[in-house]
Amino acid sequence: MRRRVIGLDSLDELAEVRKSPVAAVDTAAVPAAHTEFEFELPRGYVDADGRVHRHGRMRLATARDELRPQIDLRVKENPGYLSVLLLSTVITELGEVDEVNVGVVERMYATDIAFLQDFYRRINSEGHTRAGVSCPSCGSAFEVDLAGGRLGES
Repeated sequence: MRRRVIGLDSLDELAEVRKSPVAAVDTAAVPAAHTEFEFELPRGYVDADGRVHRHGRMRLATARDELRPQIDLRVKENPGYLSVLLLSTVITELGEVDEVNVGVVERMYATDIAFLQDFYRRINSEGHTRAGVSCPSCGSAFEVDLAGGRLGES
């Protein structure tokens, strides 16, 4: 058996070549996986022009997303920087910001970073953004969607 070495960037291309026409699946019958989740930041990112951006989208993380920051020198010097790099990778939209990069995440408020870290953990561990809670007054249990409205809104 001959062994073939390919780069990580070529995996998608290889997968397309290896698809067999015999194993074709009717894609209309298979539901699409939910890979992006909308969120609304509690405070919002304030850009250089003073505009506040609260609404965004985050995609599910891949193994590559979680492994790549491990070799970054900034993470080796400060392990807390891991979440900044990771969030800048998986946030696909943030209001009208052209590109969500490390600099954008670095300038976010701490409350928004904490929200995004929890949001990341929920969608990547549990696959959804709902959390079970109970009313402190009456004790009745219900679910809330963490991707929902801003603080203080119902």
